[in-house]
Amino acid sequence: MSATREVATLPATATLIVIDVQQAIDQPFWAKEGPRNNPGAEQVIARLLDAWRRTRRPIVHVRHDSREPNSTYRPGQSGNEFKDAVKPLPSETVLPKHTGDAFIGTGLEEKLRAGGQTVLVICGVITNNSVESTARSAGNRGFKSYVVEDACFTFAKRDLDGRLRSAEEVHAMSLANLAGEYATVATADAVLSALK
Repeated sequence: MSATREVATLPATATLIVIDVQQAIDQPFWAKEGPRNNPGAEQVIARLLDAWRRTRRPIVHVRHDSREPNSTYRPGQSGNEFKDAVKPLPSETVLPKHTGDAFIGTGLEEKLRAGGQTVLVICGVITNNSVESTARSAGNRGFKSYVVEDACFTFAKRDLDGRLRSAEEVHAMSLANLAGEYATVATADAVLSALK
């Protein structure tokens, strides 16, 4: 995505939602069709985490606890652990989920509403899976949401006609699906500039 979208000043209650940044995502299985995009996304997420911690804004770390027996995200194995660059602090909320959408069966909406948290900044993996489904769900529930394009990544994928789409193409189309109707798509720099 080339153009930076404007981000309104973010309130003290703006909540950073970090989705599924777990060791499982480094397994070769995920890159079977080609490499991921945004190789520095974890460092960008770490910058966001640092800013949220410094300004004492709320953070929710979403952890995918797969129920699939062969999943790299299944609890009880190293893949279920958060990546070192984005590990939660003991005081931060960790929200387990079992589907792509962080709102399904997790109590996330109730937690956010109870805290008066209506503005969400969403990042993590995979752009066209858990990030997109969570952002759509947030938009449908009336939250003002921002998806941080350089703090998300995905992998190459074949379309229904068998044509291989690069990770950059998959990522760009997923963000285009979200932009406007469900969320504002913006860079980390734009988001960080909106923290007052």
